Amino acid sequence: MIGFELLSDAGVLVVEPKGALSAEDFREISGEIDPYIREKGKLTGLLIEAASFPGWDSFGALIEHFRFVHDHHRNIDRVAIVTDDAFLKIAPTIAQHFAHPEIRVFASGERVKALEWLQT
Repeated sequence: MIGFELLSDAGVLVVEPKGALSAEDFREISGEIDPYIREKGKLTGLLIEAASFPGWDSFGALIEHFRFVHDHHRNIDRVAIVTDDAFLKIAPTIAQHFAHPEIRVFASGERVKALEWLQT
């Protein structure tokens, strides 16, 4: 399960995993941001705020997550991850090999700093 909010004025999508990620989570997010991307051309940023990585509830959810990244990574300028989780801290090193956005990790409690970075 994932909570999300599109900050339309800033062009930033904020996501907060609250449990194992489902395929439906990614379809719901796509339904929210795809019209915005069609209108504006891109998202300025994606803010992921997660105390830890919750994993996926099924193999289908993992596939849908990869599909979501594949379909959207060129339409996002920057990704900020706010976490103290060790796995999420190394994720940018892995992602930089196949994803377009610039990715930066911020410590828990640095949400405001992360939002500022996304909008610069």
